Amino acid sequence: MKSTAFYALIIAVIMCMVILSGCGAQTPAPAAERSSQEIIEEMAVYYGNYGDDASRKVEELLSELREKDPKAADQWEKIMALWKNVNSDLPLNYDVLPDGLEDSDALCLVALGFQLNPDGTMRDELVERLKVVIRSAEKYPNALIVCTGGGTASKNPDATEAGKMAEWLIENGIAPERVIVEDKSLTTAQNAIYTLNILAERYPQVNQIAVISSDYHIATGTLLFGAESILLSDDADSEPYAIVSNAAWKAPSGTLSGMFQAGALIELSGDTETAFEIYYDTYDIHELPAPAKEP
Repeated sequence: MKSTAFYALIIAVIMCMVILSGCGAQTPAPAAERSSQEIIEEMAVYYGNYGDDASRKVEELLSELREKDPKAADQWEKIMALWKNVNSDLPLNYDVLPDGLEDSDALCLVALGFQLNPDGTMRDELVERLKVVIRSAEKYPNALIVCTGGGTASKNPDATEAGKMAEWLIENGIAPERVIVEDKSLTTAQNAIYTLNILAERYPQVNQIAVISSDYHIATGTLLFGAESILLSDDADSEPYAIVSNAAWKAPSGTLSGMFQAGALIELSGDTETAFEIYYDTYDIHELPAPAKEP
């Protein structure tokens, strides 16, 4: 028969195991380390939802990002400051660019596209934007002009926003050699990515950009071209393009929310899938399917 001391020892061992097991259950598992991309996306979504009320959270996320990737933190600190500025302090110039810009081929007027009719013809809003482009191009006759926008005509796959815009400008007196066509983009973020790539590769003299669009679209366009310029210049160790001004058509309606801008910035950061989830949550992006997932 086992002694009383033996059973006491067994009970003590069991009690120790229970206590240790309980202590282990109460100890939280270490938090998974987050990627720079996850931090950037949380920051964009947080600011997109709450605007300036998110300032403290944005600072916390920038600090977290700086510990992981100081270069990315520098970039996104500039981008977040730009985001705040364009939605609060950006002046709009209606109908034509203002006086005082440099009249040379260092200046590029960027005309942002608008979804085409199903048959490939331009909608009235796009034509109105182009009238602003004409007035601005006449005021600065040495500036180049980018028409940016891809194929958004549901029943005419050959038509592109940029192609139709360029045709209209040339038919209305703009010299063909001034007009640059970017006809691959389907979003404003892509407008910025593809346009700046073309300018960097083919027009190295350009260092100033003026955004031309409908009034509700100017802040978003300025934000995205400015943000993409920051990302590109830091990667190439060069000076960013100066977004020097804008010209707007006064639209009777239209709005783009902070969350739309958040999605667009996430698209610039390289996460197209998440960006399109945000777009499709509240917007109909040209009635086009979301991009296919990479295998």
